[in-house]
Amino acid sequence: MNTMLDHERGHDHEGTTPSRPTIHFVDDDAMFRGALAEVLELAGYEVKQYESAGAFLLSGPPQGPGCILLDLRMPGPNGLELQEALARDAGGMPVVFLTGYGDVPTTARAMKRGALDVLTKPVDRDTLLAAIRAAHERDAELGRERTRHTSIEARFASLTAREQAILDGVVSGRLNKQIAGDLNIAERTVKTHRAQLMTKLGAASAADLALLADERSRTSPRRT
Repeated sequence: MNTMLDHERGHDHEGTTPSRPTIHFVDDDAMFRGALAEVLELAGYEVKQYESAGAFLLSGPPQGPGCILLDLRMPGPNGLELQEALARDAGGMPVVFLTGYGDVPTTARAMKRGALDVLTKPVDRDTLLAAIRAAHERDAELGRERTRHTSIEARFASLTAREQAILDGVVSGRLNKQIAGDLNIAERTVKTHRAQLMTKLGAASAADLALLADERSRTSPRRT
């Protein structure tokens, strides 16, 4: 198998995508970092290099599709410490670790904290590209989830106070007549508002409303 330090320039552009995902590569070994970046660029990726965790953090939040390729052991904040800092960002990019000093406890910690993979240096080209592809697929999945969550929040935000009160009653299993009594309004008014809120939320049934409300509660920041 080829390693990253003896790759051939003639490899095809495996992993290329039209959107040119960015790999944010953090490693204090400049020679290794440069050689690996060349391989990744030949595979169709844009690569941004950082010599330390601090340099990465100072560059600001990464934008667009991509992933983070991260060395475990570095001077200053190490890879695990950077991963912990990134974990505070709910929309953070997927992380793939590289290490020349892999051990089971460290690998377990990295994976437990959400790393997609921990690869050992020198890493095989195909193994690395497979991990990068998986990371970008995960990033795309996270992007779709964020888009859906934003859409759901916008739909809920469009509800009036009365519609929200009726929704609360519906998802609690209350009948229209009971909700009307709870709110001291006519049952006909409950039915009208219920139809309006279902249209706003894109729900076809009470079960749909309950599922949307549950998804919102699980994925949205805590509301006070």
